[in-house]
Amino acid sequence: MNIKITLVTVGVLCAMHSLAQDVGTVATKTVDTFSALAEGPHKGFRVNHAKGTFLSGTFTPTEAAQKLSVAAHFKTAVPVVVRFSTGTGVPTLPDTSPHARPYGMAIRFTLPDQSSTDIVSISYNGFPVSTPEEFLALLTAIKDAPTETSKPSAIEQFMAAHPAAAAFAKDPKPVPLSFANQAFFGVNSFIFEDSAGKQKYFRYRIVPKAGVKLMPAAEAENATPDVLMHEIAKRVQTTPVEYLLQAQLPNTGDPLLDGSQAWPDDREIVDLGTIQLDGIPKDIASLDKQMFNPLSLPKGIIASADPVLQFRPVAYAVSFGRRI
Repeated sequence: MNIKITLVTVGVLCAMHSLAQDVGTVATKTVDTFSALAEGPHKGFRVNHAKGTFLSGTFTPTEAAQKLSVAAHFKTAVPVVVRFSTGTGVPTLPDTSPHARPYGMAIRFTLPDQSSTDIVSISYNGFPVSTPEEFLALLTAIKDAPTETSKPSAIEQFMAAHPAAAAFAKDPKPVPLSFANQAFFGVNSFIFEDSAGKQKYFRYRIVPKAGVKLMPAAEAENATPDVLMHEIAKRVQTTPVEYLLQAQLPNTGDPLLDGSQAWPDDREIVDLGTIQLDGIPKDIASLDKQMFNPLSLPKGIIASADPVLQFRPVAYAVSFGRRI
């Protein structure tokens, strides 16, 4: 046995174990902080995007999608389940509250072999930070802000040092007339692989075919607490709701592993297919006990090394373990 190689291997394994422990610790602290911000825990609910509603339908791919990737759901139409949600871990938060935004749209595609793949997106093009550690620091600063007396405060210092987070906090996030009129963005990058093994980075965009339409401010202020949840559930029972699933492709030099940096709107956009929602699932109670996992991927789609993307399922799993 080569003792030198063995020692190097042991060292690598120990480093990987330490990294896994660090990620797990950050994930646990992140979930703890989300729960504290929501004055939880709220048993049975997610610590973020706690309030939601499920719809069902079909995804029909385009020929362009088939050229980009060998993914199974790009070859034939497949069933989908979608969960629309409000932000925060407060289950009773009014749909039009400023704290409810950005909204979430999670999509599960059931593949021909009965396995599944998920997309997790939000109604804002970008994430406030680029690493899990920064995200925990941001949440902690927000949690401690009401009792902090130092000047500048921790949250003020954080925003000054993280312009993407400051923009995330300040940018308008208007209330849509309906979830049928809301665009969503996958803020982390993935990689397509085609039949020849050629790979391309991309980010998801989900565009409402009915167009982006906003609720008047006065109407939003006086809306009932569940206005968006109730409206979309009622709408799909009479009129299908459709979205274009798109892939945004980067130019050379665009940041591939930093979700806090949105790619410019002039980058190439490829239509991957149409999501049509036309029903309400019968097994909502069962669906609500499941976890959407952005790293549950079929052949033909590969996760990038974006640290926030890699962190998401770890944090989701911690939250999932506490709500079941």
